[in-house]
Amino acid sequence: QEKLVESGGGLVQSGGSLRLSCVASNGIIGINHMGWYSQAPGKQRELVARVTSTGRIEYADSVKGRFTISRDNAKKELDLQMNSLKPDDTGVYYCNAEGVLTSRGWHDELWGQGTLVTVSS
Repeated sequence: QEKLVESGGGLVQSGGSLRLSCVASNGIIGINHMGWYSQAPGKQRELVARVTSTGRIEYADSVKGRFTISRDNAKKELDLQMNSLKPDDTGVYYCNAEGVLTSRGWHDELWGQGTLVTVSS
């Protein structure tokens, strides 16, 4: 089954750090673009950071200078290093893949199941 599996969420105090990881399953052969999105309670899912197939990176203004996204195509892994965390960063973080080639066909988009990040003040 083709899927994205996230890990690394948890509870951290304000100013702390967490590292999220997303790994694509063996059925996934290639991915164009990958990114991290967050959804705070009662709010819509929003882009946190994204890296394209050519390596271009974009960040939400709210995380610039604090978060770093990195991608390892050989391992089919996407990481998000989150430093100087704030309570406003609290939410469920989802891994996203756009343009996914799998052993069973093409998917326009795949989402992970999400991992919860809670930042206490």
